[in-house]
Amino acid sequence: MTTMVADLGLIVGVAVGAVAAAGVVGVLAFKAMQIVQQGSVGVVKRLGEFRGIRQPGLHPLVPFVDRMAKVDMREFPMTGDQQSVITKDNVSLRVSATIFCQVIDVKAALFEIADYQLAVDQLSRTALRAVFGELTLDQSLSERDTINTRMQDHMADAAMKWGVRLNRIEILDITPPQNVLQAMSEQKEAEQHKRAAILKSEGEQQSAINSAGGQKQSAILEAEGAKQAAILAAEAQMRVLELQAEGEKKARALRGQGEAAALDAIDQVAIRPNTLAVLQLRALQDVASAPNTKVVVPYEAAGLVGGAQVLVAALRSGATEDEASAATTNGAAPGSGSPPAVSR
Repeated sequence: MTTMVADLGLIVGVAVGAVAAAGVVGVLAFKAMQIVQQGSVGVVKRLGEFRGIRQPGLHPLVPFVDRMAKVDMREFPMTGDQQSVITKDNVSLRVSATIFCQVIDVKAALFEIADYQLAVDQLSRTALRAVFGELTLDQSLSERDTINTRMQDHMADAAMKWGVRLNRIEILDITPPQNVLQAMSEQKEAEQHKRAAILKSEGEQQSAINSAGGQKQSAILEAEGAKQAAILAAEAQMRVLELQAEGEKKARALRGQGEAAALDAIDQVAIRPNTLAVLQLRALQDVASAPNTKVVVPYEAAGLVGGAQVLVAALRSGATEDEASAATTNGAAPGSGSPPAVSR
């Protein structure tokens, strides 16, 4: 019985020892192998001394001698809290910024600075104060791109010494004091009123210009219409005068042709003395009825009067045409007396 108990105790002791040995082996295996994730690198230190950089993957280590520190190589943002800054024109502002940085030199990031993230944060605070101290309030509120560029230039050299690259810096928020906000609101309202007044005056000016242009165009069109009407009227009157002159010319030509034809007919026809006497008498009557104050009777008028008397006597007595012609010839020959003047 005692022997069985001793054997059982031995078996338990062996089992416990095996389990302990397996645990020690597991611990040693865990310490001897390290996995580096993608986007990171491992920095191996042997007894505190830098031994090398391990890329992503599974890497063996010497247990209890080698240690591995993992460093994230991806870009990461660092957002700081709001900082109080004073502008060039002595206005206090509350400003916050975000810095996007990336470790590019693992050895410098671990061994040149105790905590590179804290160092970058503190450097950004001093850069904010320095940059805003060179700008006025209006520049601080309107030139954010300029502020970002100046801050990056101000921090780039120091951060590069620590193995950190600043990719970009963005200003998140700029908060002026309440009195400054009130003044800015009043200024904005005044500018809006000013702009409205300017737009209104420009509209009135443009309206007056358009109205004057319309009146000018209307006057020009009216003058051109009157000019065209006067030209047409003058052309019409000239045409009328031309037609009248042409008509008178044709009328004179026709009268001349008629008179010439009449004279030709007279030349071709033998006129009787009695008929000639009657015609002369009628011509004398037309001359006497003219509105003249004085009438000069030609010398042939005595012969015409005598012929008229003989013609009247012949008509009364019924004498023959030969006797009347003889009486006309004996009574008054042409050119037998000087022409008397008859006044009325």
